[in-house]
Amino acid sequence: GSLPPVLGSYRPDLFNAEAARPILEVLIEGLSPYADIWLAETQSSLAEVSLVRELLDDDPRPLWLSFTLDDHDAKAVLSGAAKPVLRSGEPIADAARHAMALGASALLFNCSQPEVMADAVRVARDAAPGLRVGVYANAFASEADDSAANETLHGIRADLTPPLYLGWAKRWVDAGATMVGGCCGISPEHIGELAKALK
Repeated sequence: GSLPPVLGSYRPDLFNAEAARPILEVLIEGLSPYADIWLAETQSSLAEVSLVRELLDDDPRPLWLSFTLDDHDAKAVLSGAAKPVLRSGEPIADAARHAMALGASALLFNCSQPEVMADAVRVARDAAPGLRVGVYANAFASEADDSAANETLHGIRADLTPPLYLGWAKRWVDAGATMVGGCCGISPEHIGELAKALK
């Protein structure tokens, strides 16, 4: 059961628990009969996942939490000049510890550029040993605006061919990721390349 950021992707500043609550309640009620796991994905802040956990109450099905990362300066993160953070600015280590405290069975990073993912995986593994960590990056071209992910048309990067995306995925696996996949702009051909090389 996929639970999205209901008040705007990439916009933690728009999150309001009381406004989000009735929307998430409808989604949870509608998905519940059909879900094997709960996946709160493209979450930008700890407050968003806290509300999801609260609304799921004592539901026994596994909860996976997937955060989107600030990727405005992906090259700085890749070079080590900057640390990866959530789009809210909250540290990855805090997100990993919070995921453990909420009883999540997996922590993932999604809908962000591939360059920011490996370091986030390493930080999460160090902060929450034993928690499954995964990545599904997007292929969006870097945007210099503050719009939500679904408010504008994003270009797709030409440099993220299936073999090159596999190269990034191998870095994530080397960093400790045990699940890999693809988000926006990643095609079945990309997934086929991952499956062929990493199974």
